Amino acid sequence: MKIKATPEDFIVDEMTDVVPVKSGDFGLFLLEKRGWNTVDLLRRLSRELDIPFSDFSYGGRKDRHALTRQHITIRRQRMQGRELGRIKVRETDYSLGFIGYSERPMGPDLISGNRFAITIRDVNGEQVRPALSGIEAVGKTGYPNYFDDQRFGSFDTRQGFIAEKILKGHYNGALKVYLTHIRPADKGADKERRRFFFEHWSNWRVCLERAKTLPERDAFGILVKDPKAFVPALQKISGEEMSLFFSAYQSFLWNELLRRVVREKASVLSSSPGLAGDYLFYTDLAQETFEYLRNLAIPTPASGITMPDADTQALYVDVLSERGIRPSLFNLRKIRQAFFKATERMAIVIPDELSWESSPDELHLDRQKIVIKFFLPRGSYGTMFVKRLFSVV
Repeated sequence: MKIKATPEDFIVDEMTDVVPVKSGDFGLFLLEKRGWNTVDLLRRLSRELDIPFSDFSYGGRKDRHALTRQHITIRRQRMQGRELGRIKVRETDYSLGFIGYSERPMGPDLISGNRFAITIRDVNGEQVRPALSGIEAVGKTGYPNYFDDQRFGSFDTRQGFIAEKILKGHYNGALKVYLTHIRPADKGADKERRRFFFEHWSNWRVCLERAKTLPERDAFGILVKDPKAFVPALQKISGEEMSLFFSAYQSFLWNELLRRVVREKASVLSSSPGLAGDYLFYTDLAQETFEYLRNLAIPTPASGITMPDADTQALYVDVLSERGIRPSLFNLRKIRQAFFKATERMAIVIPDELSWESSPDELHLDRQKIVIKFFLPRGSYGTMFVKRLFSVV
């Protein structure tokens, strides 16, 4: 099966609690895009509109391989007489339309959820009936609310998580991951340069000569002057970027814990491969187990958190122990531009407003397509719904 064959095969409409007003300190806009991630597009709009990037605010980062609509705000203060209501952008792959004003900037807390319309293509005849049966089952008992692979873009399969190395005091290793990790979206020259840094790590002068970006020049410049100054080099990473690294690791640990909860509580299981660990799903639940999971809220790992019950606490201790992490390590002393913040997340999610249909796939001869539409609360992944449907027992 295939998803995201075209941007229109994966449509996400962000729902917000913001009510536009006639006047306010922030302009509220609807941003529609395809083929762009949220941050890169806002940086482009910042240049096009000659508005500082820091004046843009958003609630969530939407997938680039999709057609997405989301709300953003632009601060009014530094518009130098320009009227926000006159801003209108319409290009082939994105548009920006004015809605009204807001008294505060857009943020994650203002998102109520997302509506999805997902087309699953290239489904063979034998897969259709189990998939439709799975959709019906998910509508009743939901699925584990894992963070999906897009959360783990900073994870390096060779070297691990930047945040884990920082927690353990392995600052050299953390900086190495930061400067040598190759992402699928990197251009050829960037991949080659990062391979060079990996192969010549600790030869700081040679690395500085090949450095191109400002973070690379900053880090290797510091290390040329002091070969052991890994902490000062890490302190140059922006708070926003470091927060993403911390969130990725928290999400990984949370997934590890939920996977163990599912294994402990459910008897019929299936799985789907993941970038930072396989995703484990239940395919059948006793009513008592369903009620337990439906009401289970698990905090993301941080200092001083309390698990909801003794069973979950014991599993959490096991997860940290296997990674060599003590709870006290979440209180960082040397890296201060970001911190580990605990937020509660429901163990399972049940899609609302669920509907589905199957029909011949016009892009794949003799194959079927399945279209599912549903609503999820903020922070839950529609792609995980698809993985549940096609997971393997």
